[in-house]
Amino acid sequence: MKKIFMFLAVAGLLTFTANIASAQEEGAPAAQEQAEEAEEAIDLFAGSGEEVPLHQALKTKFIEGGAGFMSLIIICLIIGMALAIERILYLAFSKTNTTKLLDNVEAALEKGGIEEAKKVCRETRGPVASIFYQGLLRADQGVDVVEKTIVSYGGVQMSLMENGLSWIGLFISIAPSLGFLGTVIGMIQAFDAIQAAGDISPNVVAGGMKVALITTVGGLIVAMILQVFYNYIIAKIDSLSIDMEDSSIRFVDTLVKYNNKK
Repeated sequence: MKKIFMFLAVAGLLTFTANIASAQEEGAPAAQEQAEEAEEAIDLFAGSGEEVPLHQALKTKFIEGGAGFMSLIIICLIIGMALAIERILYLAFSKTNTTKLLDNVEAALEKGGIEEAKKVCRETRGPVASIFYQGLLRADQGVDVVEKTIVSYGGVQMSLMENGLSWIGLFISIAPSLGFLGTVIGMIQAFDAIQAAGDISPNVVAGGMKVALITTVGGLIVAMILQVFYNYIIAKIDSLSIDMEDSSIRFVDTLVKYNNKK
């Protein structure tokens, strides 16, 4: 599943990069013409009293913010969202009805012993079933060994659930940083324009200031979107970890009862 989403993300990224490269080959005049056409379209919508379509407004702001920095910010959004969606699906498939699983394991122990309980765990998906299976593999070595195995393998499952989160956090940090970098470059452009014109007027500095503000807004929006998904994933992992700990304790109790009946 992760490979599928990463493949889609890379494919989208390559398509997007190819479009940017082809647009850049047309040169700065073509980009300027596109910006003017987009502004004319917005003026037409404004003059007719109709609402400007969202995609048209976003396209205009993207061109005005500069293809270089805005494309990098969007790349952060694409890859970050691909990783976030992959984690959400992974955690959704990791959810197990632990009460039902414990009942099935207990019934299997009474019916066919350890081997039957192993079969139940093998046929159940999710980290909880995997932890139970590892514990059952060492059931003949005593309850203490089973507890240590559950704790160790629980750490392994936690690492698997948290896999990829560091990359999402990286894109959350990079996106606003790219926006602020665009802000600095926009300010430099504004001061260069002032130096070339020898005059401080709104028309001279407006272009550079506009680039600075648009890139900052783009970076912050991307960071906020990814932060929402990141916090949701963290909350799901916490919920699953609590469920794993609680069910593991009950599993050990079930195993102790089974050993006492033997």
